[in-house]
Amino acid sequence: MDNRQVNKVLITGASGLLGRAILKEFEADGSWECMGLAFSRAKGNLRKVDLKDKNAVREVVSQFRPKFIVHAAAERRPDVVEQQLEASRQLNVVATQNLAIIAKEFNCYLVYISTNGVFDGTNPPYRPTDTPNPTNNYCIFKLDGEKVTLQALPTSCGILRVPYLYGEVENLAECSCTALFQAVLNSSKSKNVTDYGTRYPTLVDDIAIVIRQICEKAIKEKDFYGIWHWSAPDGMTKYHMTKVMAEVFNLDHSHIKPVKEPQSGAKRAANSQLDCSDLIKLNFGRHTPFREGIQKCLQNFINKD
Repeated sequence: MDNRQVNKVLITGASGLLGRAILKEFEADGSWECMGLAFSRAKGNLRKVDLKDKNAVREVVSQFRPKFIVHAAAERRPDVVEQQLEASRQLNVVATQNLAIIAKEFNCYLVYISTNGVFDGTNPPYRPTDTPNPTNNYCIFKLDGEKVTLQALPTSCGILRVPYLYGEVENLAECSCTALFQAVLNSSKSKNVTDYGTRYPTLVDDIAIVIRQICEKAIKEKDFYGIWHWSAPDGMTKYHMTKVMAEVFNLDHSHIKPVKEPQSGAKRAANSQLDCSDLIKLNFGRHTPFREGIQKCLQNFINKD
């Protein structure tokens, strides 16, 4: 008989790319009772809640009484944020502040997902203690989310900064990394892809493991709180990513042309590599090689029209 204590975790953004991986990771462990929140894509067992509705969020937390809240919901597309500034601020900052205040009221530990974009990319790698200097409004809002979380929960939160993410998508357009594969598949059309700016594509499953480990350690150690980083170690440009995608499936790549210029839209940092040594010293996490991870994520799309 399994007598392990069951802890409750509430996950926001549970229908999204990262949120699905987080929910899956916790559900796979028999010591967690999970509730996933979603809004526009709420289905199945996910509970539909508008995070901008403070009263609705408080009601859910009051009823479920989680020990941990993992806040993965956000408007994460920098170009969309630039076009919808106030709506994005309401979700990425105001809703985060409300959630942190509610977490404090119900004595919850909050894990807030932030971004390596809080750094300007001029002096990598970055440690958690380095001074942020975000380059676009998405990253400014994520940093503001860090601040309001720390303000409400100075000793009962974990902020995890993560880089460019990819995972098993519902469609190729769901994340900007897998969206590159559409250009690879469309070999009849020449495509320019930026070969400027180093990204560290990281599998969301690896991030989910770290989040679970943070929560587990916070159960055992009451003074385990702060800001941490997790990232794959290998940097590559978007053009390099398309080359790897083509190679793993033996596809032609000659129609993809490298462009030594930044991509259009919101300004991205050239290289915001994260120093993950704090969590590595704790034997946290897993690093899935990009070649291995992207092959798994794209396999189902290789024979589709």
